[in-house]
Order: sequence, then C-alpha cells, then structure tokens
Amino acid sequence: MDKIKMGIFGLQYSQTQTGAYALVLEEESGTRRLPIIIGSSEAQAIAIELENMAPTRPLTHDLFRSFAQSFHIDIQEVIIYNFVDGVFYGKIVCTDGTEEVEIDCRPSDAIALAVRFKCPIFTHEFILNAAAFEKDNSGTGIRAIAIADDTPVDQGGFSQLTEDELEESLNAALAKEDYEEASLIRDELNRRKK
Repeated sequence: MDKIKMGIFGLQYSQTQTGAYALVLEEESGTRRLPIIIGSSEAQAIAIELENMAPTRPLTHDLFRSFAQSFHIDIQEVIIYNFVDGVFYGKIVCTDGTEEVEIDCRPSDAIALAVRFKCPIFTHEFILNAAAFEKDNSGTGIRAIAIADDTPVDQGGFSQLTEDELEESLNAALAKEDYEEASLIRDELNRRKK
C-alpha cells in the first residue's frame, strides 16, 4: 500500500470536544488536510517542540527521545495506518541500525515523537478519502502552530504588557511548566514581530 507524506499544518482548539485540540496534517504533494482530535498534553508536546520552546524539565516525549538515543534507537518514520469508527491508529517505525520494529501507538504520540526525531509522517489514500478535506485557500481557518483564529487575541491579557514583560512572563510560565500560558505569550510575541 502506497504511503502519502504529510506535514503538520497546525493546531487549534477543538470546537467539538472540550479540552481537546485538532491537529491538522497537510498532504505534502496535494491539497488535502487531515484533522485528528488529540488531547491537550499531546498538543502542548507537539507545539513546544515546533516552537523551539525549552521546558525546564523533560516532557514524556523528550524522555522517550533521550532513552531511545541512549540505546542508539532511531525513529525512521511514523504512519497513520488505519481509521476505524472515527478513531485513527498510528505506529512508529524504529531501528537500532540492525533490526527494524513497528510499534503501535496513538497518532498524537507518534507525531510528538516525529517532530523530536525529525522523521517523516505518512498515511494512506483510504484514510485521506475517509477523513480529509480540501484545504481552504481563502486565507482563513487554521494558523500554523497556533490557537484557532476564533480564540480571542488577548486571551491572557498579554496585549497590555511590554515585550520585556512578555519575555519575563514567558520565562516564568516555562519555569512553572504552564505550557498553555507560555504558548499564549509566544503567540502575542509572534504577533508583535509581524
């Protein structure tokens, strides 16, 4: 079965499930996007790595990366390989240089590891046919690695702070491991740099 390479297009709060996020993958050589509902901790783990944020202590996926690297295990690719009754199934393909092993896991964990190991993400045509949508070229919709556009711009009251105060707040949020607040502060800093 042919694999189709996907990239991460963005994250947004899920409008259908409280406390969840929609991770949107985008077909690299096509026009389809694949939304996958994931938990907030996995969304934070993905966003933190993509935004090059440095948590004060390793998150679970960082621990897995350190453990794997200590034993010379590399993740070659991740595959969203099935979609049944609205549930996606994923696996990671690992190697120690000699043997290749496939390990079943949730797609959110697979993708959190893919961004850490900088490996490709794949899916299959039948999954895209069942669950993907054509990308919106209107310029609206999901922003890459950001909170949904319908989220209030000043959700944390950060627009009143100076850039120096924002940097201090960002460092404080990271120190107390409040990654959701850190992400909001990073969004405000990014908005100001545009």
